[in-house]
Amino acid sequence: MLVRFVSSETGEILMFADAARLLLQVLGKATTARGTFTQAEMAAAAKVLAEAAKRSEAPPADDEVDEHGKKKEPVVVLSQRAWPLIDMLERTSRGGPKANIVWDAAADF
Repeated sequence: MLVRFVSSETGEILMFADAARLLLQVLGKATTARGTFTQAEMAAAAKVLAEAAKRSEAPPADDEVDEHGKKKEPVVVLSQRAWPLIDMLERTSRGGPKANIVWDAAADF
């Protein structure tokens, strides 16, 4: 399932529900089919996500191999998934008192 984040000030972001769930849980938001970030919440949410992204585990190096000598698949970590939403939150927070971000999905996730 896809989750669509739409900003009143920027474009939109599409994200798989698993990634969106993780990011919203970091922020203490419910993973409902529809939700919102108010202008008052955005700057703090961007900061929380940025801090969590900095603490996240780095992906394995390109030359890492598993126990069978096979090259490990690249891992997409929290920091890589978070930056588009962090950017949206930061930019929209500067948009004025009516700025907002909403998300929607086909169902709760």
